[in-house]
Amino acid sequence: MKPVRKLGVWRSSGLRVLASLLVLTVVTISWVPVRAVSGASVKSPRVEDLSPAPDSVVPFGGASLGLHALTSPKAPVVGMAATPDGKGYWLVASDGGIFSFGDARFFGSEGGTQLVAPAVGMAATPNGDGYWLVFGTLRPLAGKIVGIDPGHNGLNYTAPQIINQSVWNGQQDEACDTTGTETDSGYTEAQYNFNVATYLEADLEAEGAKVVMTRPNNSGIGPCITTRAAIINDAHADVAVDIHADGGPADGRGFAVLEPVADGPNNAVIASSAAFATIMRNTFLADTGIPVSTYDGVDGLQPRDNLAGLNLTTGAKVLIECGNMRNASDAAILVTPAFQKSAAAAMAQAITIYLTGQTAPTS
Repeated sequence: MKPVRKLGVWRSSGLRVLASLLVLTVVTISWVPVRAVSGASVKSPRVEDLSPAPDSVVPFGGASLGLHALTSPKAPVVGMAATPDGKGYWLVASDGGIFSFGDARFFGSEGGTQLVAPAVGMAATPNGDGYWLVFGTLRPLAGKIVGIDPGHNGLNYTAPQIINQSVWNGQQDEACDTTGTETDSGYTEAQYNFNVATYLEADLEAEGAKVVMTRPNNSGIGPCITTRAAIINDAHADVAVDIHADGGPADGRGFAVLEPVADGPNNAVIASSAAFATIMRNTFLADTGIPVSTYDGVDGLQPRDNLAGLNLTTGAKVLIECGNMRNASDAAILVTPAFQKSAAAAMAQAITIYLTGQTAPTS
């Protein structure tokens, strides 16, 4: 099965761009029926305070209308359009809600309607007796939070006094972190994990997700495995993945998806994690071409009760060992950007399938 096609999202940058969009046939443009506006109040900040507030309009030059802002709109403002005489304007929020100012008349909105794609801008008719709303492409993960933990870190090997500290992983004492494994040529697992995580982050953000990473680069130390779990838990991630590559026996190859075993903190997410693990296994197998592990788990799935990321999770989570860096065949694949991008795309597809209820590939 091919990965879910990632759709780009058009962004407006002013009325000039909005006007040009009206002639494009690839973007959905709709005349707005009469509907209720978004549920947000309008306030008039002090004109002398020109520090822009969120979801606000600040006049410059010959703009005749004063400063306006919205209080707690249901969705962020994404565009505006002025009346032809310049005596009023409309604001549009991403949920299609319309807010009128000055002499601009209200003609309806999509506020309160369940949209399949967000509003990205608007334009007024030449005579000011209506407006068009522009809707962008579908972002299936809009409003979702995804946690990504790229295992280890690039400089862990320089600080044994830190990474060898003992932490409680939910079941037993364990080292704060490790250096991870590497290929025979010296390509590190930490670098692989971070590369894939970065590609995955970009894929997920293109689908509208908010992504929480446990480390921002591959040139640091830690954080400890318990801190990584807490970062994702505190973000209230809807789903999360810990990215690794294994250091298994040289004659073994393939990937395995590890899932949590109930231990108290994670009791409520065992079933959801197991469902996510199956989707991840099926998608990764179908889309990357790498086989399931010949030495770890059964058919690519393995419950584990000795990993802090899985023991301490409060949301659906899996850990994926993307291949065996100690196996020559796997190593030759794992180090390539092409495979790393493919691995990230497969993970993104699995996450999208899990969060949207799409049909997953079968093993």
